[in-house]
Amino acid sequence: MEYANIRLDMRPPLAVVTLDRPRVLNALNAATLAELDTVFARLAADVSVRVVLLTGAGGRAFAAGADIGELVALSDEDGRVFALHGQDILRRIETLGKPVIACIQGFALGGGCELAMACTLRLAADDARLGQPEVKLGVIPGYGGSQRLPRLVGRGTALKLLLSGSMIDAREALRIGLVDEVVPVAELMPRAEALAMEIAANAPLAVAETLRSVNEGIDLPLDLALLRETYRFGHLCGTADKAEGTRAFLAKRAPVWKGE
Repeated sequence: MEYANIRLDMRPPLAVVTLDRPRVLNALNAATLAELDTVFARLAADVSVRVVLLTGAGGRAFAAGADIGELVALSDEDGRVFALHGQDILRRIETLGKPVIACIQGFALGGGCELAMACTLRLAADDARLGQPEVKLGVIPGYGGSQRLPRLVGRGTALKLLLSGSMIDAREALRIGLVDEVVPVAELMPRAEALAMEIAANAPLAVAETLRSVNEGIDLPLDLALLRETYRFGHLCGTADKAEGTRAFLAKRAPVWKGE
């Protein structure tokens, strides 16, 4: 399938999704969001893909935010629909069932920062700049930024960024926990690919259940979250991959995963 605003590079067990509107710093217009929705639905169903890398073309931006030309025309009801639609697409990415690694070079602002926060992990080049400047436009984040940011960095730190609309560099983003690793620009994609291959080498069912366990449990009372963990652990104990993984370990050989 051909896309007008993104590129998809299939390299099983990896897939690389690139936002491809470099002339507008990969701004997230409605057409780009629709294509992201389509491509991530495809990747969710493709068992050959175990990890997805998400990045931006052009070297200047991961994504510089929403398309302001579209935003300026929104009424109050249009705005609610606009936000719900974007939230649904980012939620699909967040709950894909396989890891998505945001590879951030240059600007990740507004909707771009929200998109990165919906990913499983965030790797940043040392030239990255992140922020939620929506208050400077008279609005708040609409794609989940006011909710994911406090969960990642804490209430006070999130409010400082949200209320000031300020932009921070990669090192500060790492310090507060907004990104998980910072590397030189030239090492961003090689490092992301190496991490993705390290993840992809593990049992796919166990990776998926780990994601579900963490995502579900983080907002539950600890006792209930622990109970959910026992069910997931028990389920995996009955899989062919668990039998293969334990036998391979004892035999000192590499496991061959079937995803069963």
